[in-house]
Formats: sequence, structure tokens, C-alpha cells
Amino acid sequence: MKVLPIASAFAVSLLAAAPLLALADPSIADRITALTRASSWTLERSIPMAFPAHHPQGMVKIGDRLFFSSVEVTTPPKRGAVADGFDRDAGRGIGHLFEATLDGRLVADVVLGEGTMYHPGGIDFDGRDIWVPVAEYRPNSRSIVYRVDPATRKAVEVFHFRDHLGGVACNTDDHALHAVSWGSRWIYRFALDGSGRATNADAQPSTLRQANRSHYVDYQDCKYVGSQRMLCSGIADVSRNSGERPLQLGGIDLVDLVSGAPLHQLPVGLTTPAGASLTRNPSFFEAADGGGVRAYFLPDDDKATLYVYRIE
Repeated sequence: MKVLPIASAFAVSLLAAAPLLALADPSIADRITALTRASSWTLERSIPMAFPAHHPQGMVKIGDRLFFSSVEVTTPPKRGAVADGFDRDAGRGIGHLFEATLDGRLVADVVLGEGTMYHPGGIDFDGRDIWVPVAEYRPNSRSIVYRVDPATRKAVEVFHFRDHLGGVACNTDDHALHAVSWGSRWIYRFALDGSGRATNADAQPSTLRQANRSHYVDYQDCKYVGSQRMLCSGIADVSRNSGERPLQLGGIDLVDLVSGAPLHQLPVGLTTPAGASLTRNPSFFEAADGGGVRAYFLPDDDKATLYVYRIE
């Protein structure tokens, strides 16, 4: 792991000295359940990122800063004959956790990963640390999970795991980390001890997971929102007539972590000018003043734009 500082020493010292914020308002789950297909979506801002964003994956907003994970693929995985149980090779790349201002300027770049594990996933913030999984860019592979202090940008390796973990949500109520697999078809639960270490990460993967009971969308980015619930966004490519391109469907799910069942589902039909579903890449939700939800999306790759919507 290495950190590539971008901002001036003055700006960095301000962030390091600032106290970390408390967890997001738990009422966000209730505000999400009040939304329907008839809810209004108002674009408040669109902010181009002033640096190459590569392929964004997960995002949290802490104070006036954005932190988002991203994969820079230098050699794409190549599909071919199945070898060692995989349907493709590992490819090559670099995993990033970017810190940016809300006007799109890069502050710092924390490089995460190890060997063929270079693909960060969806991230969460527990009020102290940002949790970031970094996996091989292929299903049924392996992962590392990190905790990153947003003030010092120091990354600590928490555990290795024998599956692709594509996103995490930190359950601060019962000291557990929940994670979704490739395509989010499985939901994992890892017990955390008082020092933030996973006590069961060496167990067989099949003993730590339950099936995702929603087939609506594959989850890209998830956040814990209290009372054994996580809020996830993502997409699904839905097959259509022969010869037609699949329909990319976006959606938001509020998930019960006890049963794995969705509690509330909201389709998202909005797209970017480039045609990407708004929920294709990372998202972040917060309670808006006066009611409703303020949502942040970073759907496009490379020359990315942050879209801020008010939903009510």
C-alpha cells in the first residue's frame, strides 16, 4: 500500500486535524422506504472530476470530502479455457482509494491491493474507518479487506478471504462486516472482535453466507443504515430479443441482513449523457434538509462526473 499525496500540506493538515464525523443519520432507511416510482428526482449539481477516475466502485462522503474506490485495469482479464476452476485469467491492474473535494479536485490517492488482487469494491464508513475490499477481477476468487483511516490515510489489512468480495457494509450494531460476492448472489457475514479483526474469516465460505433473495439488480455499493439493514445500489443487464443489446436496469434495495430479503426496492431509470445507468457505479445517500434524500452518483468511467440528486 502506498499513498500519493496531491493536495498542499496545509490542506492535508486541516483534514488530519479535523474530528471524524458520526455515522450517517439512521433515518435515511425510513426516508428510502417512503420513495416510490412516482418520487421526484431533481438534479442539483453535476461536477466533473478533474482527474482520471478509472472505473469507480464504492463511495462515501465524510464531511466535505468524497472517498471513492476505483480499479485501474492495465491488462484486462482474458476469457478462455477454464483453468484452476476460473473462467478467465486474473489480468493486471491497480486499486485506488481516491480522496476528492466536492468540486472534483483530487486530494490524495491511496493505492491498495496485492498481486492479482487489485479490484476494489463497494465501501462503507463506520464513523472511524473506511472499509475497502480488494479482490481478483474474476468470480470465485479471493480478496483482501482493509480498514483505512480517512484522516491519516493509513490502511490496515484486516483479513484475506477465499472468494471475490465485491462490496462491504459495516454493521456497527453487532460488530460485524457484511459483504456481497461477485454479482452479489451471496451475502457474507464476518464477526469482528474488539480490535476490528474478523474472527471467522478462515472458516469455509459456505458456512458464512446466505443466498441473496433479490434478483432485481446486482449490488455495486452498499452501506449499513442501522437496525440490521443495508442500503445497496446496482444494476442488472436484462436480456431482450435476439440481436438486441441487453437492457441495463438500475435500482436501489434496502436489505434485511437477518433474512437476506429485500425490504424495499426502487427502480432507477435515469442515465448519464453517455448512456450509463445512474446506479452503475458507486452511490451515497444522506438525509436532505427539509425532507427527502440527497443522493450522490459517479456512474461513468475515466472522465467521470459526480451527479447530486434530491429525491422526494
